[in-house]
Amino acid sequence: MKYITLSVATVLLLSGCQSLLNQNQPNNHETNLEAEALIDVASAAEINQALLVDEAIDVIHPIADGNVDLGNNDQESYFSDDVWQRIRSNLKLPIPENQRVASQRDWFVKHPTYLTRVAKRAEPFLFYIVEALEENDIPIEIALLPIVESAFDPFAYSHGRASGMWQFVPGTGKRFGMKQNWWYDGRRDVVASTQGAIAYLKYLNKFFDGDWMLALAAYNSGEGRVRRAVRKNQKKNLPTDFWSLDLPKETRAYVPKLLALADIVKRSDELKIKLHEIDNSSVITKVDIGSQLDLAKAAQLAELSLTELQRLNPGFNRWATDPDGPHYLLLPNHKIEKFEQGLAKLGKKERLAWQRYKIKNGDSLGKIAQKFNTEIDLIRQVNNVKGNQIRAGKYLLIPVATASLDSYLLSQNQRLAKTQNKVLAGEKRIHIVKSGDTLWDLSRTYNVSTRSIAKWNAMAPRDTIKPGQKLVIWQKTAVKEVSTTNLTPSEKAIIRNIHYRVRKGDSFARIADKFNVKIKDIERWNSLNRNKYLQPGQMLKLSVDVTNNI
Repeated sequence: MKYITLSVATVLLLSGCQSLLNQNQPNNHETNLEAEALIDVASAAEINQALLVDEAIDVIHPIADGNVDLGNNDQESYFSDDVWQRIRSNLKLPIPENQRVASQRDWFVKHPTYLTRVAKRAEPFLFYIVEALEENDIPIEIALLPIVESAFDPFAYSHGRASGMWQFVPGTGKRFGMKQNWWYDGRRDVVASTQGAIAYLKYLNKFFDGDWMLALAAYNSGEGRVRRAVRKNQKKNLPTDFWSLDLPKETRAYVPKLLALADIVKRSDELKIKLHEIDNSSVITKVDIGSQLDLAKAAQLAELSLTELQRLNPGFNRWATDPDGPHYLLLPNHKIEKFEQGLAKLGKKERLAWQRYKIKNGDSLGKIAQKFNTEIDLIRQVNNVKGNQIRAGKYLLIPVATASLDSYLLSQNQRLAKTQNKVLAGEKRIHIVKSGDTLWDLSRTYNVSTRSIAKWNAMAPRDTIKPGQKLVIWQKTAVKEVSTTNLTPSEKAIIRNIHYRVRKGDSFARIADKFNVKIKDIERWNSLNRNKYLQPGQMLKLSVDVTNNI
């Protein structure tokens, strides 16, 4: 069996680490006290029947995959006890002495405590990443890329919807094998995302004919953007190396930042930077668990706090592992024997808690799933329900968390709750999303930016909002509803009806911003739907306040 590196002390250290980037943190802890009269404990016979049905469809208890090796302590070619020395000995990418690299290096040198914080956060996973890169013949410098991407925070979530230590957006994550659903997000799973990052970087390196500088630039801004810059220079008979390309500002700093970090590792003594030591050995293991398991139960078996377990296994969004897998947990090596002994003694019906719920008039599977913080499909599968039809008076068997939901501090719900409960300057408002609402419209209503709303609610500005969703909004001053009923003729005269011809690159949001109007009003004035593309040359009717569009 091979291992990943982590000690108990490290697990405890992780509990104190704070993210340096935005984190995505949904909320929703609803206990069912008001429904106590309708809920009772499920009988053993009912649970066993549900499990028999469940096994037939391979939902909660599919066949185990077996343990997967992750590390290798037997390599004789590395004599150092410190993984930084191992990285230092294998650095290969050329580091030019130019201003772009020097400015990035100077920043890190002036902020040594930042590097220490990041190194402590990297400690459980860096050994595994180094081994995985070496096995795939990828430059060891890439082990430092999560510092650039996320400060080694697997819960990092960017305004561009990128998530996890390696910062994958949803589409690229799925493209490179990272499953994403209600229960689980492989972009935050350290193992799945590292393997995905390796696959993506190998693809990019091949795409750019072995040029790692271009591959890294493309990892940041996309292969299409870098390829266009290369072709632009080719047409002008200019050099096509990374340093000569016209790339976005972020990308122009991205590669130099990685090279600056490599230079700091290489010359840490000369630069008087003391890197936090990380063992050059594996101390955590990927342990097969066979089927869905409540994380609180897993933590109890491993003798870890629930938060410690979640920090090692950040891919799981909810209170349990995904019913459809992956069926593994990362655990400290010295905890594994006792964990596996306890898991072997745990009956299938003890892996989750179960409640027997009597369906009320007006109930739907959606309402019941929300009440118990679970998924509609899981309720269907466990109870062999076809479609959405349920009958009042009948009973459903519901798998539920063994601990109170607010105990799962790093679940998606509780991370959102923590963000939304922060006390900020101004007046806090709660907005319940209605059908047709967009972040853009809400930003106009409350006179705040879409990016601020996203930040206050652990979202990205382009995330979709859904009816019934709760949003926290902070305002400097209360919103004043403006009525035109009592305006004088001269005041009303500032509103002008105009015709606007759609230009190439225009969108509903861009036009609304340009003329200081709402998207829903553009839709109403023109009988349009924002989900359909505008066409260049198309004429739109707009009612514009000319005093606000000078």
